[in-house]
Amino acid sequence: MCSHRTSCPSADGNTGHIVAAHPEQGWSLLCDGAIVFDDSGELLPDGRVVAPHRVPAERLAIAA
Repeated sequence: MCSHRTSCPSADGNTGHIVAAHPEQGWSLLCDGAIVFDDSGELLPDGRVVAPHRVPAERLAIAA
């Protein structure tokens, strides 16, 4: 999918680099074909979905 001199990393490792960014829409396309979303979710090239990695509310910092 990309023009690296070495082959792209697999889509399972989150090591691809961004080839197209759409921050206004909240997603980016990686060189390995994965789509990553601002909420940390992913859509892998084979159609698998990686759910967002959300932090439980009780672990969030509270501003005073």
